[in-house]
Amino acid sequence: MYRVIFSCFLILSAAFHLRAQDDQPLLTIDGKPVSKAEFEYIYQKNNTNVYADSEKKTPEEYLPLFIDFKLKVTEAERLKMDTSRAFINELAGYRNEIAAHYLTDINFEDKLVHEMYRRMTQEVDASHILLNVAESASPEQEQKVLEKINSVRREILNGKDFGEAAVEYSEDPSAKDNKGHLGYFSAFTMVYPFENAAYTTPVGEISEPVRSQFGFHLVKVNDIRPNKGEILVAHIMKSIPADATAEKKNALKAQIDSIYVRLKNGADFAELAKKESNDRRTAVKGGEMPRFSRGRIIAQFANPAFELKNNGDISEPIETPFGYHIIKKLDQFPVASFDELKKEIETRISRDPERRTSSEKVFVEKLKKEYNFSENHSSKQLLADKNVDSEDLPADLALFSIDNKNYTSADFQKWILEKKIKSGLLLSFYNEWVNAEIIAWEDSKLEDKYPAFRYLIQEYHDGILLFNISQEKIWNFASEDSLGLQQFYGQLKDKQMWKERFKGSIITCKSEGIRDQADNLLGAGLSVEEVAEHLNTNGEVFTYETGAWEEGSNPVVDYYVWNGSEPENFNSLTTFIRGDKVGPEPKLLDEARGLYISDYQQYLEEKWLKELRARYKVKVNRKVLKTIEGV
Repeated sequence: MYRVIFSCFLILSAAFHLRAQDDQPLLTIDGKPVSKAEFEYIYQKNNTNVYADSEKKTPEEYLPLFIDFKLKVTEAERLKMDTSRAFINELAGYRNEIAAHYLTDINFEDKLVHEMYRRMTQEVDASHILLNVAESASPEQEQKVLEKINSVRREILNGKDFGEAAVEYSEDPSAKDNKGHLGYFSAFTMVYPFENAAYTTPVGEISEPVRSQFGFHLVKVNDIRPNKGEILVAHIMKSIPADATAEKKNALKAQIDSIYVRLKNGADFAELAKKESNDRRTAVKGGEMPRFSRGRIIAQFANPAFELKNNGDISEPIETPFGYHIIKKLDQFPVASFDELKKEIETRISRDPERRTSSEKVFVEKLKKEYNFSENHSSKQLLADKNVDSEDLPADLALFSIDNKNYTSADFQKWILEKKIKSGLLLSFYNEWVNAEIIAWEDSKLEDKYPAFRYLIQEYHDGILLFNISQEKIWNFASEDSLGLQQFYGQLKDKQMWKERFKGSIITCKSEGIRDQADNLLGAGLSVEEVAEHLNTNGEVFTYETGAWEEGSNPVVDYYVWNGSEPENFNSLTTFIRGDKVGPEPKLLDEARGLYISDYQQYLEEKWLKELRARYKVKVNRKVLKTIEGV
């Protein structure tokens, strides 16, 4: 659920300012230098985003972790993991993605950055109607759909209700349920052409048809209001399995309602979250979630969260597609200032092809000046009226140069073949080729021009190797080494302990009469299985759940065994338990396999690191280390 809710969140990059003079070595591993700047980059990135200040480390404290990291990478390189085709392709893919963010003109985009900030301070409530058109559609297909959506627009302008039109015409699958209503959103939430229409159409009016990658839209703006910014909340969650029965959902609802009652009676929210919430990633923090804005999280969760007025207020139990939640408001943050958000906005523009391509022309012109682009117009004219498939194309014409490197007609022909262009006038593709080559030249210079880029690529390089070697040496090995794991468990089987538990069955009877019969049968020594077989001959009137429960894991058991509060919609005359309370005892390997595998992995890693420290000689320049500032 955590991953799903926050799948649309912006991931903020760590703030890091690189200086060329910081390339002095901080340490060497078997004589191979590692620069101060590389350490600073990793140190700042991994300590800027930690949850609590108490978890941040000084450069001195972080250095051993960094050395362990580099030792593992060095070992992976010794094993030539960096020469495999899979590694080379994966790293190249990441580099291409990151490089694309640098291949644009920031100055040209300054106006766009300011416009995006203005939009971020507002939220638009809009509805839409979509008629699908493939991006590869022919002009005739596009015209046909455009005429249809214009016809729909005329119907609406002549009085047809927009929502009814959305249900009737829209090809957005959700329109049947929401009548095209999208709710409130802010900048960067929708595709760029749609966003432009939403922010430029007056409230109450309907846009002209808008072409996006999905097709043609009509956008109706219902409202516009100031953006409330971000909210910080904690939540307690009872997740609903995808295959949950109605009975299971009712049981979960009873659990969340019981928790709500305890909160209203003064129970501590954070402590209940730690004990009760199924969202374990937030439970360990008292239920606290990363802050979010409306539109970046599902509406069923965001709306009740933003409706909480005061810090400390809690919501009644709500239901989302992921489960039942109780939300507590911790704090609220207005939209940050332009200066604070500028870098984030620039990053998001660079990652959006539709926003980025608007600046490509200006960017190419800037690069032409920077790299002394020079064009041979007389040679270019010799290609006039030549077709792509002409057989008499000269191969040695110098057409232009970039940084004194000549590009010839042979290079042009090679590019044409790579692009699989089969027909057309040759010069009709000339400008596209020039742009591609000038951008490729800039791409080849990125590591030299931008230290931040260089260290980010190094981070990906090392990260992939670290993952691959850790998977081979630790993770997969620990999971597959059943004998070693069994021996490890035998040495530490008391490490993972059950607390005091109730072992037995939770029994529900259809009526008090059935309860009486069940009591008699159980008293006579029959097992719950035998009682169920005896009583359920003409329909299910006796159900049971057998297991072992710690305090706090089941409200019915809590009520009978640990004097807990009575569960909601509970009848003690028809629901009861049979079994015994047992003291703490070690968890069997199969009961805590994941925990023991994790412990075994840690043991293997510690053993491996000792071997690496013995294999490689590490020298640290303490004088350089003292010049590094903590975060």
